[in-house]
Amino acid sequence: MVLLAAAVCTRGGKALLSRQFVEMTKSRIEGLLAAFPKLISSSSGSTSASSGRGSGGPGSSSTKQHTFVETESVRYVYQPMEKIYMLLITTKTSNILEDLETLRLFARVLPEYCRNMDEADILDNAFNLIFAFDEIVALGYRESVNLAQIRTFVEMDSHEEKVYQAVRQTQEREAKQKMREKAKELHRQKMEIAKRGGRGGPPMSSYGGQGGFTPGPNIGDTLSTPAEPPKPTYSAPAKKTTNSKAMKLGGKAKDVDSFVDQLMSEGVNVMTEISAKQQPAASKAPVLPEIPTESVHAKLEEKITVTANRDGGLESMELSGIMTLRITDDQFGRIKLQLQNPTNKGIQMQTHPNIDKELLKTRAQIGLKNSGKPFPLSTDVGVLKWRYTTTEESNIPLSINCWPSDNGQGGCDVNIEYELEQEQLELNDVVISIPIPHGVNAPVVAECDGAYTYEKRGALLWQLPVIDSSNKTGSMEFSCGGNADDFFPIHVSFYSKKTYSEIKVLDCLDVDSEAPVKYSSETLFIPDKYDIV
Repeated sequence: MVLLAAAVCTRGGKALLSRQFVEMTKSRIEGLLAAFPKLISSSSGSTSASSGRGSGGPGSSSTKQHTFVETESVRYVYQPMEKIYMLLITTKTSNILEDLETLRLFARVLPEYCRNMDEADILDNAFNLIFAFDEIVALGYRESVNLAQIRTFVEMDSHEEKVYQAVRQTQEREAKQKMREKAKELHRQKMEIAKRGGRGGPPMSSYGGQGGFTPGPNIGDTLSTPAEPPKPTYSAPAKKTTNSKAMKLGGKAKDVDSFVDQLMSEGVNVMTEISAKQQPAASKAPVLPEIPTESVHAKLEEKITVTANRDGGLESMELSGIMTLRITDDQFGRIKLQLQNPTNKGIQMQTHPNIDKELLKTRAQIGLKNSGKPFPLSTDVGVLKWRYTTTEESNIPLSINCWPSDNGQGGCDVNIEYELEQEQLELNDVVISIPIPHGVNAPVVAECDGAYTYEKRGALLWQLPVIDSSNKTGSMEFSCGGNADDFFPIHVSFYSKKTYSEIKVLDCLDVDSEAPVKYSSETLFIPDKYDIV
């Protein structure tokens, strides 16, 4: 065997890493590594002594010229590298020229995985270094490899592994799809039993092997201890037993609903009270945290009105915005605002008559025509308005795609998904309100990204805290009675602290000195109306 071991040591002789290429005991390699620093010291001493005798020659300059030292049994071939040594231990019969060439390859491998070349870096990348050492030497002999091949081998990029991973992911997706289909089938059977009042459906014991349902004694007993609160159905049989408690409770709940409907139709105060309790989240105004204001405060507010088709396409979209300025300290009355121009050149901007239009056009700054006059004090002054209209579908902020399909059981399977089309936006407290037909059972949600709430009086609210570039798409799937037209129009609500137009205040400057002035700003982008019809 030619090469016995490869090791990395500190300048003080501490062994950080060692890879043996032949069988040897732990005590043997530890003894060889422990002897290395002593041999370097003795070699340095003999070199100094020979230098003192004036022998000259290559060995008399410094220890760095020594690339190897020998003992009675082995040869140490080493190379100093900053704070460490790259060390090879070979037999004395090995070819020293080949050993030096192998040492140079080992020395080139170290910087590939260790940038700092210190003790901590070597220990952190020990396994990668060992893998690389194994690619250079096999069974004590040098392999015919270069640095690029070593890098490829250590990365272990396997085509077979990629194929295996792809097959496994496909199998997982198929299993999830089958699981969803099975869950939908069970929900359909459950809804069918509820519609027929338990008559004509499959026996209860047949569910035991499919969804883990325990068989019940008979239909009458299940009515006395229902698994769900009783709900009014539109296809109930003509004859119903009224002896069981569940039927009495169901009738009572139905009476309460009819009584509430009567109250809502008779009194305005009652309607207000009920709507306050059951108001959908989509109609609630966003509650924003208060922003600390400075003596110069700018407010940007944008509202958007969108009407989109359920089959794709944008009927209309209109954006309107306004910037107001409020100054509460007279010493900051003569200022100008530096704005960021909108990237969409189709946005039409209109300034207040007293604002310098040329200054806005050439330098994107808001300032008075008469720079000697200050802005009004303690008053919200509208300084800039902008407007944008389009029917181009790609300009919509958030697209909603809703696909109701007949499930053959007197209801629909509804798949709905969203996609953030303008990735620079960040929409908060998004609520997508889907109407639910009156008089049907509660929708059964199979899967949902985010959260959902069912408003019993006619809406399924899909709630998402944040929609941005990191979660620009999401979907929800549910089953419900009714037909495809019953799930429209869909309403969307949200708020954003970024404008659609990308207009924002970059800086506030003094008119005379151009010195920066401390200011505050707030931005709000909300939909005035956002419907998919």
